[in-house]
Amino acid sequence: MATELRRPEHVMVRRALLGGALSLPLAYGAGYWAGGADGGLSATIAIAVVAANFAAHGVSLAWAAGISVPMVQAVALGGFVVRMGVILAVLFGLDRTDFFSPLIFGISLIVGQVALLGYEARLVLGGVGRDLEIPPEPAAAAAAERWRMRVGAR
Repeated sequence: MATELRRPEHVMVRRALLGGALSLPLAYGAGYWAGGADGGLSATIAIAVVAANFAAHGVSLAWAAGISVPMVQAVALGGFVVRMGVILAVLFGLDRTDFFSPLIFGISLIVGQVALLGYEARLVLGGVGRDLEIPPEPAAAAAAERWRMRVGAR
């Protein structure tokens, strides 16, 4: 289990969650400035949602990468739809409360997501994903082996 938590994708998720946790006071301060305590709480929730969204994405892709390339594609596309649905459900659920500010939540969510994308880009440019291993598709591996056998028999 200890080596499992050192995989590059898990390191990336842990670092992003740490950054998200460290940015919560900043989000609260900006939200408080824009809309008082209610705005601060709305902004803090938005940043927590961004961090949780990224963690779910990273963990699900890591799981799918251990299975196959088509599973990575399915999780990437299907997971996006599911995660956006969760964000909308949080938005509509919180909109029923007295303290919630949809405007501050939305702006904080967008700012947090753009910051996270910048962080991801920096990590990828630094080479964090170069150690990811996706196993070959079983049908493609079998076809390659048959090809090697046929070419070697000539």
